[in-house]
Amino acid sequence: MKIRGLLAAHRLPVAIGAFVLVGLAVFGILWFEPQKLFLEDTVKEAAPSPALTTPAGGLPTPSVVTVASGSFKSLEHRTTGQARLLRLADGSHVLRFENLDTSNGPDLRVYLSELPSNLGWRDYGERYIELAPLKGNRGNQNYKVPAGTDIAKYRSAVIWCVRFKVGFGVAPLNAT
Repeated sequence: MKIRGLLAAHRLPVAIGAFVLVGLAVFGILWFEPQKLFLEDTVKEAAPSPALTTPAGGLPTPSVVTVASGSFKSLEHRTTGQARLLRLADGSHVLRFENLDTSNGPDLRVYLSELPSNLGWRDYGERYIELAPLKGNRGNQNYKVPAGTDIAKYRSAVIWCVRFKVGFGVAPLNAT
């Protein structure tokens, strides 16, 4: 009975307090997106097809060549899988993730980074080229590298959370 009387006597402050609490809850859900911790996004893209090309008078050679590759290591979130940088027959490049498994999160992006893969989870927010938003937190997926990109200067593939400025995972791109 005491609480009911107190609430009745202070209706405006109680209403303002309730409004603020609801606003904070909505902000938290929209900004942090905690529901993504329970959602898995699996992508099953096929690898670019390696047809054989035969130059005039030469030996058949594969049209898709792995230029560099490496296994993911965890940064801020547990991340496993492989990254492969592929050169296609037309000279273009594709970054391919195979058996990727990481946490889902808000605003995740795929970067090619000039930095090596042995740095900390906040270090990859500079000296990179962004390829695209991450398609899914699991599976196999392909990302086109923009034409004219000097791939020789990129040393790692990074899954980066733009909103919180942290790397989820990084894979070295070791020449093969």
